[in-house]
Amino acid sequence: METYKIPAQTRIGHVHLKVADLNRSLEFYRDLLGFEVTMLYGSQAAFISAGGYHHHIGLNTWHSKGAAPASKEGVGLYHTAILYPTRKDLAFIYNRLRQASYPLTGASDHGVSEALYLDDPDGNGVELYWDRPQELWPTKADGSLEMFTHPLNLDDLLKEINA
Repeated sequence: METYKIPAQTRIGHVHLKVADLNRSLEFYRDLLGFEVTMLYGSQAAFISAGGYHHHIGLNTWHSKGAAPASKEGVGLYHTAILYPTRKDLAFIYNRLRQASYPLTGASDHGVSEALYLDDPDGNGVELYWDRPQELWPTKADGSLEMFTHPLNLDDLLKEINA
């Protein structure tokens, strides 16, 4: 079989999450993170987006209403990553989470990006991040990418708000 490379313009269109309580999930994704509801499917599902796209995230209770969170030790989605356009946008959402006393599970500088990690109300991992410009990505002597995980300086991130 001939080698195939997916087109460079390909993007992940959306993620669809099974949740236990639709209203609780909307409080997190809509009210805290700021996504807009584009459609409700009765009381069982919601489709949410940023900027008017039909949906970036689907939330449903079709097979999970009232269910316990999935085991952290089992197979499944590790996290949903939400890419913010600028470092300042990441600083704003971090400040919003702080003001709401919403707990983070981590905060990392990966060289190529800076990221905040948290869990949604159902225990699904969520990464909120921004990418540094590609010309600033760390590389090895051979030109290959050299990502890493260092603690993110959250105080420095907050300085972006007033910059």
